[in-house]
Amino acid sequence: MEKNGKIRVVVGLSGGVDSSVAAYLLKEQGYDVVGLFMRNWHDTTGTLEGDCPWQDDQIFAELVAKRLDIPFHFVDLSEQYRTRVVDYMFAEYERGRTPNPDVLCNREIKFDAFLEEALRLGADYVATGHYCRRRDEVVDGVTYHRLLAGVDPNKDQSYFLCQLSQQQLSRALFPVGDLLKPEVRRIAAEQKLATAKRKDSQGICFVGKVDLPVFLQQKLAPRRGDIVEIAPDWPGYAEAAARTELTALAEPYRYTPADGRKVGEHNGAHYYTIGQRKGLGVSGRAEPLFIIATDTVTNTVYVGQGQSHPGLYRRALRILPQEVHWVSPDRRLAEGTSEPFSMRIRYRQPLQAGTLHMRGDGAYILFETPQRGITAGQFAAWYRGEELVGSGVIAE
Repeated sequence: MEKNGKIRVVVGLSGGVDSSVAAYLLKEQGYDVVGLFMRNWHDTTGTLEGDCPWQDDQIFAELVAKRLDIPFHFVDLSEQYRTRVVDYMFAEYERGRTPNPDVLCNREIKFDAFLEEALRLGADYVATGHYCRRRDEVVDGVTYHRLLAGVDPNKDQSYFLCQLSQQQLSRALFPVGDLLKPEVRRIAAEQKLATAKRKDSQGICFVGKVDLPVFLQQKLAPRRGDIVEIAPDWPGYAEAAARTELTALAEPYRYTPADGRKVGEHNGAHYYTIGQRKGLGVSGRAEPLFIIATDTVTNTVYVGQGQSHPGLYRRALRILPQEVHWVSPDRRLAEGTSEPFSMRIRYRQPLQAGTLHMRGDGAYILFETPQRGITAGQFAAWYRGEELVGSGVIAE
């Protein structure tokens, strides 16, 4: 919808500096800009005190809209957020998996439920403060929307958008993707935006920083269980090192309590994740203990000593067929083919060299070097240069 000949862009004003500058830049570029603040979470259970409550976010968002002289709207999407993000989180943790709510939040809320609300406001596009870029490319007469990494290597947030579809990207603008964070702060200060010096938000998307066990106790009851330490010379590691077949390499290590010795107790295996160090309450070791596996069936947490413990590292992972997502569908690999990509299995992880293999039973990623903390429920994303081509949920 054009207003006075202008393209209308609804900006998700979050109360942070990035979305504030995004709105400013769009207005400077001549768009008809509208600010929309979304409230997505009401419950403060487990939220750490003083961590940017939503009321403060709304006040800052309104101050920015007033300063930029743009319309300001409010929408409550908390019901959609609970059913499509938080309930999914609880279900995944209950299964002993570790979800990434930020990826789900972007796919299900910011570029779906929020987009629907923006369209009701007459939007042609929606914009956010994500540090990533969109580039359009015509291939055989079809326009594809490429998702590119942000210019700032320290702030690139393309990983968080790894589940977006072509339809979602067609409506998306990322005004700060070509900027470095210090430039964004400078622009905000020059324009006297209230968010110029405001700290970046952290923690779960729209919930904030939480004490995870307390947060999860809303749905997942505590259960006492054993913490079992696995020695670095456990025979299973030698067996795994001798594997050559791809499906075997992608298999996680499988322990039983008899494989190690009990060194403590915990309040529920579903509260912990692979690679975690804090919260175990076990001391007296030469090196720190890290979680190397959890079993929610037997309610056992397995740990190993030190950053280099072999239980923390694997060379391959699997993604189930229905969980493979191609951001650029024209780049899709056919079954039985493989191709080298740069990979990422968590936000801010440096890109890792590897090969994506498409099989009938899913996609397999084989890394050139073993990866620390491959975790079921997290997202693996693959890049070709600066383009995020596809992603998928890591299987067990």
